[in-house]
Amino acid sequence: MDVSVFDRRETSDQLISAPLYNLIIGLTLCWGFLANWWMVTNIDPRSIAGINPWVFFLGYFASCFAGIYLFRKSDNPLVSFIGYNLVVVPFGLVINLVVAGYNPEVVAEAVRITGFVTVGMMALGTLFPAFFARIGGALTLALLLVIVVELVEIFIFKMHHGILDWIVALIFCGYIGYDWGRANAIPKTVDNAIDSAAALYIDIINLFLRILRILGRNR
Repeated sequence: MDVSVFDRRETSDQLISAPLYNLIIGLTLCWGFLANWWMVTNIDPRSIAGINPWVFFLGYFASCFAGIYLFRKSDNPLVSFIGYNLVVVPFGLVINLVVAGYNPEVVAEAVRITGFVTVGMMALGTLFPAFFARIGGALTLALLLVIVVELVEIFIFKMHHGILDWIVALIFCGYIGYDWGRANAIPKTVDNAIDSAAALYIDIINLFLRILRILGRNR
């Protein structure tokens, strides 16, 4: 299939009920979060930090892009799930490195806040799908602009303004509502549920990392 996940409007796959569709999205997300939790609790962050930075980043992007390609282009649930895991693993390595620098209480609070915000944004995405559909382009432009500003600040001015973390957190809040609304606008199949969960996973993890950074700075 050449049509990306949220552009799908027709399918030859078997349709499933809305409750089952949402359950599969939830279970797929939980699988990713549990895999990340296992990685954080069982992999020494020093072993990750010891990897050559070029090797790490090349492997990270290669795995992520391969995973995204698989779940975007495939209509086979197993292939999409493999692609999802190719995204979960490198994200888990980054999460491991990041949380190692924070107090466990701060990490737990970031997890809790992220969970509440995610549920809230999904509810808003359900109630106001048309609104979130309209702001999709603005979210993408805003994120690209913030990334450019952050890179300029870090590599040229050697600084970072905390307000950027708040802006990125708000952008990913919007993305959660946006992607949740889009997930419920496409045919409800097992493959589409897994693909939608993969997109939401990326949104949620990015939100978590920014919330963690905000909380850590405030402490």
